[in-house]
Amino acid sequence: MSLALTILFDGLTYAAWLFIVALGLTLVFGVLKILNIAHGSFYAVGAYAGASLVAWLISLKFSPALSVIALVLAAAGVAALLAPLTERGLLRMFYQRDEVLLVLVTYALFLILEDATKLLWGVHPYYASDTYQAFGMIQLGALNYAGYDLMLFVVAVAAGITSWWVLNRTRQGKIVTAVIHNAEVAASMGVNVSRVYTGAFVVGVFLAALGGALTAPMISVQPGLSVGVIIVSFAVVIIGGLGSIEGAALGALVVGLARAASVHLWPAAELFSIYIVMAIILVFRPEGVFQRVQARKI
Repeated sequence: MSLALTILFDGLTYAAWLFIVALGLTLVFGVLKILNIAHGSFYAVGAYAGASLVAWLISLKFSPALSVIALVLAAAGVAALLAPLTERGLLRMFYQRDEVLLVLVTYALFLILEDATKLLWGVHPYYASDTYQAFGMIQLGALNYAGYDLMLFVVAVAAGITSWWVLNRTRQGKIVTAVIHNAEVAASMGVNVSRVYTGAFVVGVFLAALGGALTAPMISVQPGLSVGVIIVSFAVVIIGGLGSIEGAALGALVVGLARAASVHLWPAAELFSIYIVMAIILVFRPEGVFQRVQARKI
């Protein structure tokens, strides 16, 4: 029983930060129709920025518990700086070109950002473990769990609910939905499609950077961080269905539980377990669990 609870908790913890990152990836694809390979790099930059800001605040004797706010601010700063520069200065030039070319452009950006992080932060790992330890341990039955992990799960749920509510219950969300279904018709009705694209990309980058910043206290932030994240994030959105918030949530949960079960029961198959689950699901649902109905074109 205790092993099952441990697997469940570890799976939910892994799924929480992964959902935040995958949510940004699926949002960018849903609106801009871009498979953004550089999404993992934004995650890594957010992790570096968050760890650096936390270390600076702790050196000034700020409470480690309050540094969670600094992590969010670091993610917001990364999005405010990199997202408009990337979308307006680079991606916008390729919107009318072949989709494969956009993938290659984002891959090139991924390589550039990977080297840029090494130039800015070096090759030595960064740590923000004081923030993780500040939340202490919470006892549930006979087991103890890290309070930071529970906080991260709450943040992931809040991010998912907020995104769903904005897209389905607000005027701006209806405008974004109109652009998703048909950008040309939306533009003819007076919608500023370029502004919608920029806004969606900013939010997507913020979610990637937020996932990285909130993960920084749990890991050592070092070069190569972005590679594994983008691979697993793609697995999540493929399982759930590209462009679906519900799919990103389900995909993150499936990947998180599969990885946790593998770590505790068969450690050698940790990475393999994610892809075998993805393969099984795609055999029966090639477009993902929450595949969207395509509008019939005449």
